[in-house]
Amino acid sequence: MSAGLPPAPATARGGLRRFTAPRPPAVERCELCATPVAPEHRHLVDVERRALACACPPCAALFDRDGVGGVHYRAVPRRYLHDPASPLTEDAWALLRIPIGVAFLLRNSVLGQVVACFPGPAGVTESEIEPAVWDRFTAATPLAAELLPDVEVLLVRRTDGHHACHLVPVDAAYELVGRMRLFWQGFDGGAEAHVELDAFFADVARQSRPLPRPAVVER
Repeated sequence: MSAGLPPAPATARGGLRRFTAPRPPAVERCELCATPVAPEHRHLVDVERRALACACPPCAALFDRDGVGGVHYRAVPRRYLHDPASPLTEDAWALLRIPIGVAFLLRNSVLGQVVACFPGPAGVTESEIEPAVWDRFTAATPLAAELLPDVEVLLVRRTDGHHACHLVPVDAAYELVGRMRLFWQGFDGGAEAHVELDAFFADVARQSRPLPRPAVVER
């Protein structure tokens, strides 16, 4: 009878389990003070790097005040808005020359320009919008004038002649980018990506509130 290898000592077996067992998920931390943050947490925009930074509630609150972060950090707001009084029209959509059915529009303060961002399998493709075009679009779509630079986007979608238009936090837009990268298949994204897109816009619609209108004073 051939001799086998001796059984591993208990301590060695324990060490092996530590290497082969699933690792616990990494704890996300505030990128300013290193405090652990909850799965649902605030973000800051690092304007110079064009990147999102996780933030704990106290650090996020610091940058909620205008001017506190200078030009480096800006807190991402939480508002979701739509404008039932002036919805996105086919003519306004055509002004943007969007090559696919969904995009988000961002006022980039570093460039001093509005950019259209198109999510896809490789991430985000960007195209600058001419100032004259943006002025015409804003005149037709007043919600666009509400955008805060760098931290909010105008999320637009066209499906079978129906148009959706919401002002959302920029981190929500990049959540959409992540979903599209994960589920996109083929030329047009495939059925699974479209299901994810529908679910994302349904969630946005649930959170969205009508754009407040100034009260009309009767004389």
